[in-house]
Amino acid sequence: MPGARNPIVPIMSRILGAVARARHDTKQAADRVRAFAEEQMLEQKLMDVSIQFIGASGLPKMDLVGLADPYFVAKIDDRITLVSNVQPNTLTPVWNETWNLKNVPENATLYVEVLDKDEGSVHDDYIGSFTTSVTPGAKEVEIVSTIRKIVRGTFWLKVTTAPSEPHPRRLYLFDGPIRYTQHFSPTVGRLTNLNDERLYSTWKIHLKGIPLFFRDEYQHWNTKYRAAQTIFGVGPASLAVRSSIRSGRRMLYARSTRNESGILESKDDFLALLRGRSVGTKETNRIKPAVYTYIIAAGDDTFRFSETGAAFFVDFASKHALHSNCAERVRYSGEFHPRPAGGWASFSDETPDEAVEWELVIDNNSGTYSPDAMLLPDLEGLLQHNFPGLVVVALDHKDPALEESREACRAYALQHRGVRQNELQPHADEGEETLQHHALVHPPILERPEEQPPLSVELDEEFDHMVRSDS
Repeated sequence: MPGARNPIVPIMSRILGAVARARHDTKQAADRVRAFAEEQMLEQKLMDVSIQFIGASGLPKMDLVGLADPYFVAKIDDRITLVSNVQPNTLTPVWNETWNLKNVPENATLYVEVLDKDEGSVHDDYIGSFTTSVTPGAKEVEIVSTIRKIVRGTFWLKVTTAPSEPHPRRLYLFDGPIRYTQHFSPTVGRLTNLNDERLYSTWKIHLKGIPLFFRDEYQHWNTKYRAAQTIFGVGPASLAVRSSIRSGRRMLYARSTRNESGILESKDDFLALLRGRSVGTKETNRIKPAVYTYIIAAGDDTFRFSETGAAFFVDFASKHALHSNCAERVRYSGEFHPRPAGGWASFSDETPDEAVEWELVIDNNSGTYSPDAMLLPDLEGLLQHNFPGLVVVALDHKDPALEESREACRAYALQHRGVRQNELQPHADEGEETLQHHALVHPPILERPEEQPPLSVELDEEFDHMVRSDS
């Protein structure tokens, strides 16, 4: 009948409403259970734990050409996760990676999966797993295949513990070391005239102490920002946008034997990440005058960033959403740039970098998440906690001093370092494949925790969007 209301609509509305209420009630119950469990944990004896993952031997050959490219995923009580580096072409990997945690219950369980990285494959191969306690001492543990219960190698690790300080504020608190990984866009290998590989790179740093500074504060996506509405809205168009961004992000942060990684032990180590090829200077590896886009992720407490002019941002609706994997909330986000004390406007290239007191100017310039400016002092404190001695200047995106400093940085790059105007913003040269196009025509690599959230999380998020569309 013309003008009649579709009878299915109110039925679906009631169903979605009922499901939403059930999910809300379930979440409240889960929160109460978690709060009670944490209260019980606080009554247990807590330990500060340091785990040294030494290596493994006797792993099976996994590749048709070569041996195996093993890495491991470690979890403690399913509350905190570590993903190791990939050791290429070996059946006897040596990692020697350390994991320091504060306030861990003494009866906690360590679970480790060992996998083989398959370059270019949709899935990585499962080798085996094991479970052990966090009691102190050297441990030699068999790696067992879950399905066939076959021993597939031996893993060595060492655990040391010390009593935690009384009255801890947080359980399972990551305490270093501060690891970084440099990832390269999959399109970088297809270029024949690469000007600066930094424009095809992302960096990921595991920061310590984030809950101590940001507490329970998170930054939700900005519901008043048009580009964010396009991404996080309801309906098939927004779903397609999120799917495209997530596919690109999986490729951008894919675990690979090409990745570069290491430990940051000082502010100088961090500043070294900001060094890049320079044109027309006596030194070719200097701190690059560049502006970076960053987010601090809510899920794994990582600091992720890339140059704002990075080529892979082309065609994506939001730089910050690409780094965050379209997360509805982050710990913080914005931009930052390095500058010599006194600013780029008064700097001379004749002055070596080692003779300069470097500052990190960081802000909340993110339309996607619009972080609360009141937390800028906490952001400053967090970075100084991780890199003692680093001079951090945290400015609100509306502060005129920020625009002056940022534009002086860009002007210096153009005038003195051979940076081209088009490199200041996302761009693609003629004939260059964009990351978005690459993601459309190639299946994404399915990564383990930290690189990709479980499928159930993404489905939950999409369902939340459906429920909100009815409200």
